[in-house]
Amino acid sequence: MIKDLGWKVGGAQGEGIDSTQDIFALSLFRLGYYVSTYRHFMSLIKGGHTNGKVRITSEITGHHGDDLHILLAFDQETINHNFHELIDGGVLIYDTAIKDATVPENDKVNICPVPLTEIAKEAGSPIMKNMVSMGVTAAIIGLTPDDFRSVVVDKFGGKGDEIVDSNIAAIQKGFDFAKENFSATIELPARPELKSERLYISGNDAVSLGAIAGGCRLLAQYPITPATEVMYQIIKQFPQVGGTVVQAEDEIAAVMMSIGANYTGVRSMTATSGPGLSLMMEALGLAGISETPLVIIDVQRSGPSTGLPTKTEQSDLYTMMYGSHGEIPRIVLTPRNVEECFFFTMEAFNLAEKYQCPVIVATDLYMGMNKQTVASIDFDKFKINRGKLISDEQLAELEKGAFKRFDVTPEDGVSFRSIPGQKNGRFVAMGNEHDEVGVEMEEPELRVKQMDKRAKKLVNFNDVAGATYVGAENAELLLVDFGSMTGPQREVYEELAAEGVSVGHLSIARLLPFPTEEIKGYINNAKKVLVTEMNSTGQLKNQLKQFINGDHNKFESCLKYSGDPFLVNEIYAKAKALADSLKKEVTL
Repeated sequence: MIKDLGWKVGGAQGEGIDSTQDIFALSLFRLGYYVSTYRHFMSLIKGGHTNGKVRITSEITGHHGDDLHILLAFDQETINHNFHELIDGGVLIYDTAIKDATVPENDKVNICPVPLTEIAKEAGSPIMKNMVSMGVTAAIIGLTPDDFRSVVVDKFGGKGDEIVDSNIAAIQKGFDFAKENFSATIELPARPELKSERLYISGNDAVSLGAIAGGCRLLAQYPITPATEVMYQIIKQFPQVGGTVVQAEDEIAAVMMSIGANYTGVRSMTATSGPGLSLMMEALGLAGISETPLVIIDVQRSGPSTGLPTKTEQSDLYTMMYGSHGEIPRIVLTPRNVEECFFFTMEAFNLAEKYQCPVIVATDLYMGMNKQTVASIDFDKFKINRGKLISDEQLAELEKGAFKRFDVTPEDGVSFRSIPGQKNGRFVAMGNEHDEVGVEMEEPELRVKQMDKRAKKLVNFNDVAGATYVGAENAELLLVDFGSMTGPQREVYEELAAEGVSVGHLSIARLLPFPTEEIKGYINNAKKVLVTEMNSTGQLKNQLKQFINGDHNKFESCLKYSGDPFLVNEIYAKAKALADSLKKEVTL
C-alpha cells in the first residue's frame, strides 16, 4: 500500500476553495512530494457545495486516494458531506464562524474548531481565512509557515509587498493558534529524493502544451466544461510561439474551421466534450472523405445530453469509435496519465497528417481538470512528421492539371497532399465522392477504388503501442482498463500481486485501430478478465468481446457512472472477489 496523506478543503462555491486547494498542493509539490488532486464542484457559477482533495505521497500515482486524514471545513455542508471519509485518528478543522456548527459524534476523530474568519480579520481581511487554515494545517503535519512562502509570493507578489506580508502573517497566526490549542498531529509520508525536474499540471494543461509542441497554430473551439481549460491554456501560451485561437459560435463551426485550417497546411485542432463531439459527427465524415488531417480532443463528462457537466465519465467510447455516417478510417488514442496527454496530443498531429484522417484524443474530466505531479517531459522523444506533402519540384515535373490528390495507386492508401498556393497543385476537397483529381463522380468502379484506398490507410498501423501489460506470465486474473482508470487500477494490481495473486494489468492506449493482436494472448490466457470503466453498459468490455475471439463468459465488469470517480477500494473489492473465486475453483 502506498503511504499517503489525504487533505480536503470544502465550502460554498465561490468561496476560494480552488485557490486554497491549489496553494496547499503547490506548496507540498515544491517541497518535493508527489501530489494528486481532485476537484468536486457543481455546475453553478456561485453557490452549492464544492471541495478539493489533495493526496500527498512519496511516489507517483494516478489517483487522488481513498483515505482522508484532514478535513478543512468552511461551512456546515462540508462537514455533512465529507466527515464520514475521515479515518480513525483524522482531524476535522472547522471555522467557528459556522453558525450552530454540528459535528457528528465520533470519538476517533480529532475535532479542531478554529476562529478562521476572526483570525483572518485580525490579519487584515476575512478572505484570508484560507491562509489561516494553511497555518493550522502546517502545525498539524509538521511544516512551518515559511514552507508556504514561495507560493504566496508567486500568487500575490504582483499586488505588492503589503499583500504578501499580510498573507504570510495570516498563515503565522493560524500556525500559532494551532500550536497553542491542539495536540493532534498527522505524519507526512517520507519526502522523496528529488532526482529530476517535475511538473505540476493537469491533463488539460498537458493536452494544450502537447498541441503547441506538436505544431498546432490554430485552435477553433466552443467553450464547454471540462474542455474549456484547453482553450484558456493555449490562449496563455500562443503569444510565445504565434498562433490564433478562435472562439467559434458553436462546435460545428469550430470543427469546420479546424478542417479548413488543416486543408491550408496549418496544424489545427478543436477540443470539446460529449455534446460538442456529437455536433461534429458530419464534419468528421467530411475530414475522412476529403482526407483532410483533423485532431479532436474529447474531454469526456457525464452524459447523455447536458447530463452532469461537471462530473466525470467514460461513455463517449462508442461515439469516438463509430460516430458519423458512412465508413472512414480514424485513430482514437486514450492517454492513461497526464504525461500521455502531452505526448499523445503531440503525436496526434503527426498521425493526422501521415494518414490524412481524423485523430481523436480521448481524456475525461477526472484526468483533464485535476493536477498532479508529472515527471519532466523529454521533448527529444518527438519529431514533427508532415507526412506526404508534395514538393514544388515534384509538382513542376507534372503536366498541368495532372496532380492526382486522391491517387488510388499507393499501396498504403495515402496519396500526396498539396497546399493551396502551390503551383500545379490545385485540387478540390469536398464531401462528395470524387475521382483521383477531386472531381465529383458517381461511377461505381471509381467509388469502390476510392473507398478501398481510404480503407488501406490503417491496415498496418503500429505508430502508437495499443496497450501496456505488467504482471505474471499467463496471469489467471487479468485487470483491463483505459484512460484515467489505469491509475487506480494499477494500485489494485500492485496490492493483489503483493498478496500472491496470479494477476496481470492490461491498460489500453488505443481504441482504433483496435490492438487485437497485441492483447488477445493476455485475454485468452486469463481465466477471468475484469474490465473497469466509468460507464453503465461496459463499452470497453463489449469492444473486447467484439474484437477478441474466445470464451466471452470470462469477462466481468467493474462499472461506475454516478459522476464520482472510482475509489481504489471499490475496484479492489471486485477484483479480490474474483481472485477468491478462482482459488475456490482450484480447491474444488
